[in-house]
Amino acid sequence: MISKENLFQLFIETRAQTEIICAPLEIEDYVVQPIVDVSPPKWHLGHTTWFFEEFVLKKYQKDYKLFDENSAFVFNSYYESVGEKVVRTDRGNLSRPTVAWIYEYRAYVTKAISEFFNNTDRFSEEISNVLEIGCHHEKQHQELLLTDIKYILGNNPLLPIYQSNFNENPVQSFPQEWLTVPEGIYEIGHKGGSFFYDNEIGRHKVYLNQYQTSNRLVTNGQYLEFIKAGGYKDVLLWHAEAWDWINTENITAPSYWHNIDNKWKQYTLSGLQDLDLEAPLTHVSYYEAFAFAQWKQMRLPTEFEWEVAQEKFKWGSRWEWTESSYNPYPNYKKANGALGEYNGKFMVNQKVLRGGSVATAANHTRATYRNFFHPHLRWQFTGVRLAK
Repeated sequence: MISKENLFQLFIETRAQTEIICAPLEIEDYVVQPIVDVSPPKWHLGHTTWFFEEFVLKKYQKDYKLFDENSAFVFNSYYESVGEKVVRTDRGNLSRPTVAWIYEYRAYVTKAISEFFNNTDRFSEEISNVLEIGCHHEKQHQELLLTDIKYILGNNPLLPIYQSNFNENPVQSFPQEWLTVPEGIYEIGHKGGSFFYDNEIGRHKVYLNQYQTSNRLVTNGQYLEFIKAGGYKDVLLWHAEAWDWINTENITAPSYWHNIDNKWKQYTLSGLQDLDLEAPLTHVSYYEAFAFAQWKQMRLPTEFEWEVAQEKFKWGSRWEWTESSYNPYPNYKKANGALGEYNGKFMVNQKVLRGGSVATAANHTRATYRNFFHPHLRWQFTGVRLAK
């Protein structure tokens, strides 16, 4: 169990980092919700605050006084067992509460949690675990903040700059290699001893045939070859559902790619830039990742293959699509109460991604981390590693 001192430091640093991410925003940026998957920045600020109020202060702090009785209704996300909430699609319609009010709410709860630390001699394991989950929950929303801000600004016709020095396209400055993993029985899942989510435990054995995986992620240049070769027009490369998707949505390139005067550009958090052909591909769906792998006559690794091989390659700049469906590990059991809704109820119709991205909070991801999204989503920094 994490020490009380380290947990308090984690809490303070996490709360501060969320507000640092929002510092470059103009007040109008805080309210925008272009699509259902993107939440307004001010909602993230409020939701991560409500989490600590709902699951720590209301439960464990005697005589805690709510900042406002409507906070739970406005900032609950998907916790059905907690109570009523604003419909997800309507978060962008909330001109009130104001941004200033939400920052006051954050300060109020941060102070209350700090006093909770100071006035409690020792934490039970239960309290410590909930506080630690709360910190990592906020770290997840820090990544969502960055990707949601990018979507908000990247769909503004002016394509404004969020932060001029944000490097989201690290070049892979090492040669291409194919790494061989021999057939055998391997153990999968978290070993314990550090923070983890409940979907990572249930360590178990899997049998893997011999396979190879690339030490490099697919680059923009490689994917551009796929586009030029007519990849988006070749029905034989796509799942039926994916083919319907690209035609219905008129998908012809990754998100944030713009063909201007026959020259490819990419919108980044640092503004519109020339497409860097050596940078790792990003903002593609599972559908596109699968089609590209088919075109290369290769495939995506399973999440188990990825976990076994990850010690052999660098990872962390892109969430990497795998061929694995998001399913429970053996003997998986949801946590009791509302926190049981955190992971388990999403184990249907989603694909697992591994690794982390340039937007992932520091000290948050790990080799056993199981991210998950529906196959068509691509507003996160998602990329492709090939296997064969």
